[in-house]
Amino acid sequence: MTISNKTPAISSKKEQVRQMFNSIAGSYDFLNHFLSLGIDRRWRRRLVREVKPGAPKRILDVATGTADLALELARLKPEKIVGVDISEKMLQIGEDKVRKRNLHNIIHLQKADSENLPFESNSFDLVTVAFGVRNFENLETGLAELHRVVRDGGTLAVLEFSMPQQFLVRQLYLFYFKQILPFLGRLISGNKSAYIYLPDSVQAFPCGQMFEQLLYKTGFIKVRSHKLHFGIATLYVADC
Repeated sequence: MTISNKTPAISSKKEQVRQMFNSIAGSYDFLNHFLSLGIDRRWRRRLVREVKPGAPKRILDVATGTADLALELARLKPEKIVGVDISEKMLQIGEDKVRKRNLHNIIHLQKADSENLPFESNSFDLVTVAFGVRNFENLETGLAELHRVVRDGGTLAVLEFSMPQQFLVRQLYLFYFKQILPFLGRLISGNKSAYIYLPDSVQAFPCGQMFEQLLYKTGFIKVRSHKLHFGIATLYVADC
């Protein structure tokens, strides 16, 4: 994977992603909400509503970033939420947000690799990933690791960008992603390559039925998906 022609060779996609998110951490939250017109908040709330009936007590939020989803999941009143990410600077911002909301007794953030999680098997009632699975270096390995740490009877919820199927929506979506978003991303964050990577990674991601099949292949059952806003994003929910 190449993030830009000017980016020096890096050993792995994982390291590229870590460096990229470290570089845009300071503007990440603003850009997320600004470039999505706030719709990303609604998507996270939809995920929380979807998993609420299970009343999870122990939650793992993988690729937690600046902890937006972890903070939203706190509405479920769990005993503990652990958020993990490989970007140190994203986690630092997340820690500040957790402290400001006085949730440090519930939410714990730590650096960890999604494909080699430092937790025992069957540790969590719920595992979530919001806009992070497409960044896994090995998607199948990462999903198998998520399956390992979910207890029997637990749930995985994945929120991820997807490609709209309706022709007009798809064309507008691609125009925005490939023309407008990189320009605004560079203008605000100073890092154009990060916002070139975003549409490229979305197009490369095996969304829809292909992703559902990977979930089944890695051990999950009763996989269901919900298209959000004309298929711009998809919420996948699977049992373990």
